[in-house]
Amino acid sequence: MHEIHDAEILKHKAAAGPSLGIIGGGQLARMTAMSALQLGCNVVVLESNPFSPAATLATHSLVGDWSTIDPLLDLAGQVDVITLENEFVDAGLLHSLELAGHTVWPNSRTLALIQDKFTQKQTLQAAGLPGPEMRATDDLAELSAAIAEFGLPVVLKARRNAYDGKGNATIRTEAEIESAWRQLGGHAGNPLYVEQFCPFVTELAVIVTRGRDGETAIYPVVETVQRNHICHLVRAPAMVASEIAGRAAETARRAIEAVGAVGSFGVEMFLTDSGEILVNELAPRVHNSGHYTIEACVCSQFENHVRAVLGLPLGSTRMIAPAAVMVNLLGATHAPAEITGLHEALAVPGAHVHLYGKAMSGVGRKMGHVTALGESLTEAEIAATTAAETITFANIL
Repeated sequence: MHEIHDAEILKHKAAAGPSLGIIGGGQLARMTAMSALQLGCNVVVLESNPFSPAATLATHSLVGDWSTIDPLLDLAGQVDVITLENEFVDAGLLHSLELAGHTVWPNSRTLALIQDKFTQKQTLQAAGLPGPEMRATDDLAELSAAIAEFGLPVVLKARRNAYDGKGNATIRTEAEIESAWRQLGGHAGNPLYVEQFCPFVTELAVIVTRGRDGETAIYPVVETVQRNHICHLVRAPAMVASEIAGRAAETARRAIEAVGAVGSFGVEMFLTDSGEILVNELAPRVHNSGHYTIEACVCSQFENHVRAVLGLPLGSTRMIAPAAVMVNLLGATHAPAEITGLHEALAVPGAHVHLYGKAMSGVGRKMGHVTALGESLTEAEIAATTAAETITFANIL
C-alpha cells in the first residue's frame, strides 16, 4: 500500500485553492479559518496547543512555538500566504520569513510599528492623528517627571504584550507611583510609558480592512462597553451624531494607512465631552469589536481579512439590519469548560451563539460571544444580553 504523507496531501489540496497559514490558534484564528474555508482555501494553523480552538477547523495543524523561527519556517513552507491572529509574534521573525521569500500580511514593518505601543503612538502622532500626551519612562525619575508635567491621574502602560487591561495601571495618587511601577515590571527592566489620563465619555471602535492594492473597506463605527478592562458589549452602530461617526471613520482610515496595514485591523478611540476623537490603540488583526459583522454585515471582518491578504476584491461592509449588539461570554472560574444554558440561549429569538471550543475556562477568559440583530439597539441588546446571561462555563457540583 502506498503511504501518503502530510506534504503530499497538502500539495494535492493546494490544487483546489490557495493555502493560508495562520500564526496562532485561538478564537480569532478559528473564525478566520471558517471564512477562508468558505472561499476554498486550505488552512494551516501553527499553535503550541494541539487542541486549540482553530485546530479542529484547519486543513492541517502544526504544533510548535511561534516565538521561534523553525516552526514559522515549517508553516511558511506549506502555504502561499501567512497571516496572524495576534500582535505578539516578533516582527524580527516575520522579517526573516520575508527575507526567505515568504509572503506575510500584515508585514513585519507594520507589526514593528504596532507591537511596541509607544512606537505605535509616535507613528500615529507623526501622521497628524490626535492621541493622549505620553512620555517614555525608563526609570522612576522619568515617571515622576511626567506626572509632574501631566498631573494626576495618569495611566502607566507596558510597551509590549499588553491586552484586555493587562499591562496597564492607573495612578491616581503619588502613593501609587512606585507600586504601579513594580506591578508592571518597571523595576525589572520591562519597558513602560505613561499617558495623560483621558476623561472620555464614550469608547468607539472601527474595523478597517485594507487590501494589498490600498483598497479600503470601513465598517460602521461602534460603541464598546468595558467591564474590568475587558470588552463586555458592542453596539452597532454607535449612537453618535453622523458628523462624529464620519470623523471617527476617517481617523481610523488614516491610522491604518499610517502603518501600511493589509488585512482587517481594529482601531479603538476615545470620544471626549468636547467632541474630540483620540486614537487609543490599533490591533493589527481581526478584532473583538468586529465580531458582530458575522451576522450583521454583508461581508464579515473575517472574510474581508482573508480577501485582503490573498489579494482578492473586498466585500461590502453594509449592515443588513438597523442595529446589532454583541455580548462577550467570559469565564468566571478556572475549571474545565462545562457549558450550561445553551438550550435556553438558543431559545431566545434572534440570538446567534458562538462558542470557541476552549477546554478550560478562566476568570475573564473569552469563551464565546452572542450577537443579536434588531430594528433598534434596545431590541438587539435585550436579546443578546438575555441569551448571554443563560450561558456559563463551569463544572456543576
